[in-house]
Order: sequence, then structure tokens, then C-alpha cells
Amino acid sequence: MSVNMNTSKDLAQIRAAAQQLHGAISDAAAKRGGAIKADLEAVGQKAKAVAESAKASIAAQNEAAQKRLKEAVADLEAVQKHAAEAMKNSGQAFQASIRETLLDARASVQKVSEALAAKRSAESTKTRK
Repeated sequence: MSVNMNTSKDLAQIRAAAQQLHGAISDAAAKRGGAIKADLEAVGQKAKAVAESAKASIAAQNEAAQKRLKEAVADLEAVQKHAAEAMKNSGQAFQASIRETLLDARASVQKVSEALAAKRSAESTKTRK
């Protein structure tokens, strides 16, 4: 298998992890009380792990994919920040932090998907030549 295929596979795995993170945040947002606090702690740790995977993959990508991955990393770092804020907040501030966490996670999935599309497009162009 070529290096390009491995990096596409890596991006697909990062996207799947970001999608799982988004799902975990959605699930946590549906809960009430103390259960959500433990979930938010796990969300922060998962966001950090996905961000680290994305950072590790950046150098192996083309310029367009690199740009999108850097944006995804910024979104994942925002997920960590908002999840930590939510754990400290209550009431309206808590709900606002959860909404921000969910929006950031959704944005990170979109950016990784765009990076994957850019990578596949570049691979397709190389194959045609």
C-alpha cells in the first residue's frame, strides 16, 4: 500500500473518531445531573486524543488538507475548552457551554471531512496523470 493511501486511511480514522466525539457530546447533552460531568471529562480527553492524531497527520498531507486539519485541531481544542467550562458551570451557562462544545465538535468533523476530500482529490489527480 502506498504512503498516500495510508494517509487517506489515517484521515478516515480521524474523521471517524471526530464523529464518535460528536456523538458522545450529543449523548452527554441529553443527560441530566452528575452523569453528564463524567461524560464531559471523557469528552475533553477524547477531543485531546483526536486533536493529537490530527496534528500528527498534518505533515503527511497536501496543502489543502493541511489547512483543513489545522482548522479541525483548533475546533477540537475549543471542544476541550468548552467541555471544561461546562463542568464548572450550571444553568444557562452550562447549556451555553454544551451548545458551544457540540458546535465545535460538528465543525471539527466537517473540517476533517474536507481534509479527506482534498486528499482524495489530490490522489485522484495523481492517478490520472
